[in-house]
Amino acid sequence: MQVAEFDFVLPQERIATRAAEPRDSARLLVHDRRHGTQDHVHVRDLPRFLRAGDLLVLNDTRVLPWRLRGRRATGGACECLLVRLDGDVGEAFVKPSKKLRPGDEVPMEDGAIVLRLAEALGGGRWRVVLRARSGSVAQALEQCGRAPLPPYIDRDGEEDVAADRARYQTVFARAPGAIAAPTAGLHFTPELLTTLQAGGVELAWVTLHVGEGTFAPLRTTVVEDHRMHAERYELPPATAAAVAAAKARGGRVVAVGTTSCRTLETCALPDGSVVAGTGASDLFLYPGRRFQVVDALFTNFHLPQSTLLMLVAAFAGRDAILAVYRDAIERGYRFYSFGDAMLVV
Repeated sequence: MQVAEFDFVLPQERIATRAAEPRDSARLLVHDRRHGTQDHVHVRDLPRFLRAGDLLVLNDTRVLPWRLRGRRATGGACECLLVRLDGDVGEAFVKPSKKLRPGDEVPMEDGAIVLRLAEALGGGRWRVVLRARSGSVAQALEQCGRAPLPPYIDRDGEEDVAADRARYQTVFARAPGAIAAPTAGLHFTPELLTTLQAGGVELAWVTLHVGEGTFAPLRTTVVEDHRMHAERYELPPATAAAVAAAKARGGRVVAVGTTSCRTLETCALPDGSVVAGTGASDLFLYPGRRFQVVDALFTNFHLPQSTLLMLVAAFAGRDAILAVYRDAIERGYRFYSFGDAMLVV
C-alpha cells in the first residue's frame, strides 16, 4: 500500500490556529460507517449520538511545558523543544540547528534557563544540558516553559503563553509525560462529561504519553515499511474491568482520540477485552489491520499521509474517509490540533 494513497488537498485556510471557545462549540461531523451517512452538529451535541451503556475512554496524559524560546549571542532567535529529560540532561529539537555548534550556550526565556548544546544527533536533534537561574530545572520549566504547540501554529509575536498552556491541555489531564496534546480530548468540558454521565455513558481512563513520533513524517513510500516510535502507556485494572462490563451489556467502547484507540488495541485480547498493564506501544494501525476492542472513534481531522489518518482509514475504510474529508473541507471544517472533530460510529 502506497503512502500517496492517503493524500488529499487541504487549503491553508482550513488549518485551525486558534481553538474554538468554549471547547465544545467546535463542529462535529458524525459518520455512520454502516449506512454511509453524516450528521453535521457540534461537540456539545455528542450526547445525542451516544447511548446509555456506552463506555467513553479518554487519555489523561498531561502535556509538559517543554518548549523554550531564546536568543543566541548574535541576537538571532533560537527555539527548543525538549523530547527527553533526566534531571538537567536531555534531548531536544533545536532551531536553527545549522547555525549552532556543540558547546554553544543559549539563554532561554530571558535567561531563566540556559541551554548548552552538547552533541548534534542529526535532523535538528541535540543532546543538551540545561541550567536554571534559580531552583531546579524542572521548577524553571514549570514556571516559564511554553506549550509545545505544533509548528504550523504561528502567533506572530502575539503569543499568550499562559492562555496557550491552558488551552493546549485537556480539562482532565492528570499524568505528566506528553510533549503533544491528545487533541481529540481538548474538545471536552466538565459540563459535557457530566451530561454524558447523566445519560448513562460511563467514563474510563488510559494514559498514553504522546511522544516525538507525533511530529515524525513517514519517510517511506510504502505504508507497511513505516515503524512507529514507541510511546509509554498505562491501562489501569479499573479500565480493563469497565471495557469487559461494557462489552457484556452490549455497550460500545468509544475511544477519544487515536492515542486512546492505540492504547486499547495494544492491550486487546482476542475476545474483545483488554489486559491491564503498562508498557510502550509502537502499534501501527492502517487499512487491513483489525480492531479488537474499539467500536466507535471520536477524533480530529488529520494531516494528509499521516499515521493518524491511516488509523481512521483503517477503522472506517480509506475511500470512505477520504470522501468524508473532501466533504468536510467543502463545508468549512477546521483541521488539525485546534480544529473540529468527527465521530465515527
